[in-house]
This record gives sequence, C-alpha cells and structure tokens, in this order.
Amino acid sequence: MMHEIGQIPVAPPEFKSGFIGIIGRPNVGKSTLMNQFVGEKVAITSPIAQTTRNRLRGILTTETAQFIFVDTPGIHKPHHELGKVIVKNAQSTINAVDVILFVVDASSMAGGGDRYILELLKKTNLPIIVAANKVDLVTQEKREKYRKSYQELISEDNWNYHEISALNGTGLEELQADLMAHLEVGPYYYPPDLVSDQPERLIMAELIREQILKHTREEVPHSVAIVIDRVEEDNDLTSIMATINVERTSQKGILIGKKGTMLKQIGTAARAEMQKLIAGKVYLELFVRVQNKWRESARQVADFGYFQED
Repeated sequence: MMHEIGQIPVAPPEFKSGFIGIIGRPNVGKSTLMNQFVGEKVAITSPIAQTTRNRLRGILTTETAQFIFVDTPGIHKPHHELGKVIVKNAQSTINAVDVILFVVDASSMAGGGDRYILELLKKTNLPIIVAANKVDLVTQEKREKYRKSYQELISEDNWNYHEISALNGTGLEELQADLMAHLEVGPYYYPPDLVSDQPERLIMAELIREQILKHTREEVPHSVAIVIDRVEEDNDLTSIMATINVERTSQKGILIGKKGTMLKQIGTAARAEMQKLIAGKVYLELFVRVQNKWRESARQVADFGYFQED
C-alpha cells in the first residue's frame, strides 16, 4: 500500500549513525524541525501546543550518515492520565538516544518550562546541542535579548548553541553538521529510502487528527483520539474507516458540523494528505463517537494506543 522500501545495505567505512532525541517544551517547533530535516511530513504540526502525543521517528540518510530523529511530545506538567503517559514517554527518550537536541523558542524569553527541562538534561551524560528555533519571527533587537536569556540559562554547560528556523531552513545545514560530529561510526539502522518507522495506521490516524486541529477550535483538539477501524485494499483503491473519539456530546456536534459539513471538510483534507503517501486512490470514511472523560481513564488511554514506553 505504502511506497515500497529497499533493503538495508552494509554501511561504508567511516559511515556514522545514531538516534537524536528532540526535546523541548510544547509548541517550540520540534515536529516542524524533524519534518524539515527528513524532507517529508512524518509528524503532524499545528500552532496548538501539545500537538505531538506519540514518540515518532523520522529518518534522514545521507551519503555519510543516517540520522534517526526521535520527536517527542512537549514536556509539560500533566493534567490527566493521557498527559502523564505522554510526558513520561518524552522523559524516557532522554536515556534512549545518542544525542539530545534541546529545542527552545528564539521568539520568546527563556522560561520556567525551559529551566525544568534543563534540570532533566543535566542528569544525563549525553552530548547536548541547543537549537533556538523561530528566528524568522523576531526582530534583531529582540533576538539578541532572547538569545542572552538562553545563553545565561546554559552558561554552566558546554553546549553548542544554534539559531535556526525550522520553517524556512535557516541554520539547519550548520546544525546538521554539528549533529553529525557528535554521532559515532555505525551501521544503517533502516533502509536508506525510509523516512519513518511508524506503522501505517498510526500515520493515518495522525493525519486525521492534524486536520481536526486545523479545523476546530475551543477544547475539541486535545479531546480527540483516532482509531483506524479497518483498512482494505482492492486493486488501486485503499478504503479506510476511522472513528474519532471525543469526550462530550457538544464536541461531537462541533466535529460533525451543520449537515455534516465540518466532518466532510476534515475527511477531505485528511484524505488529500494520505494520498501523498499511499499508491492508488484513497477512500476515507469517518465516524464520531462519545467516550466520556477518556483521557482520565488509564484503560481507555491504553485502548486508544497511548502506552507508557520502556
């Protein structure tokens, strides 16, 4: 169904590889950065904080190295069972990678969230590189002021500091070179033409959730969980049935919209994104179901695919 991927070759001499954990508070542009590095959308993005829920991997393979980027949910104070699972998974990434890429927001002052993450990072012996993202959104005068706040934050640590824009690619060439310098000689972990190791159904569900984030307002975005009920392939047609789970009847009404217009808009946009990844035509059918306070239930959080990872 997805485009065919080649085999894993033997790495040439001096080839480097490794896992890079992208860590930061919510909404600093971690997913956008990973997508920019990989060259394709493997993680959903949104101006709404806490978009990423799963620990996602994006893969960039060059002639001399393979970078496996591990995009994590923004580290924040959790308010429900889902939040606890999300934050614990993000924290566990710190001890499961080779290099940490600590992403901060160059368009604002360093804050308590950054200091909290800094204290977590100080407990590890891993190489840490700091990337101040969103330099395209700030004037030069404020840029210097904000830069000073972050440099003071990391002044006791010998961490390299880069100013970048994940949106337009500014500074990424230098950042990539720095990351490569911190990788060890190693094998191909994945085929060179693979850009993500995520299961197809997870990617489909995330593409649907991305469109819900884009099309709805208020409390709806964080209250949804997508379940892919069925995927059927018939010649050049892939039929997908999915259920959007929400916590309240009012949210169901918002998602469906007047005469089903909102659900149709979400489905059309999600199908267009899926079409970029799936060979042949795509048929997508969406349903909405109310699951009262599912984010507060450990069982339902697990049922919807959010597990605490080792």
